[in-house]
Amino acid sequence: MYYFFADDHFMTHAGKLICKNLPANIRTKTIFCENDLELLESGKWVDDCELLILHMIASTCNQPFPGNGAEKAVSEYCRHGGNILLLHGSSAAFWHWDWWRPIVGFRWVRPNDPDGITPSIHPVAPCSIQVSKVRHPLAKQLRPVKLPADEIYINLEQMNPAVILMETDVQGKTFPQAYLSETPWGGQIAAFIPGHLPECTTNPDLLANISTLANWLLSHGKNKTK
Repeated sequence: MYYFFADDHFMTHAGKLICKNLPANIRTKTIFCENDLELLESGKWVDDCELLILHMIASTCNQPFPGNGAEKAVSEYCRHGGNILLLHGSSAAFWHWDWWRPIVGFRWVRPNDPDGITPSIHPVAPCSIQVSKVRHPLAKQLRPVKLPADEIYINLEQMNPAVILMETDVQGKTFPQAYLSETPWGGQIAAFIPGHLPECTTNPDLLANISTLANWLLSHGKNKTK
């Protein structure tokens, strides 16, 4: 099974819209939870989880910080080489856990960051997401995306080596928008950062790229689908 945990992302329900529009091979095997940490905290999802998908930022949207049960479960999943798909700002899904911050590739830095790093920002503007100039087989499967005015997450902090797969230009500077990295335990983390408003999270090219990343994770790594 695939487990997708999301907040309502400031009432945009971005994760829910993405999940609803995923292709059937992914959607029908996905258990989706929005604004509900009970399953995450229980750890009952870990044993049969083939892919963990996140579209959440800890303690936003009037939600509590994920607690000890969630930390134990996510840590167990990661330490067994589990793969993770991070959507939008979910590199900060568990930003309050000291072990989580260093493993996510590029992280969305929150205000009052525990490490004292300057917060990331999200200017709002139309943007064009381009496939990066990189020799990675996954990059060949991704599509350029043109999006209307929406949040553009930039000034993330790079935490560990990552292959940048997609990027965008903002005020003459280039920022990663999709990437692939590896956890210390051999799991793969794929991230796709664009996607806040419904006009963007229902964009066919954006959804196609998310599906491509999910299918890559399902066929690679220690917990690949048999």
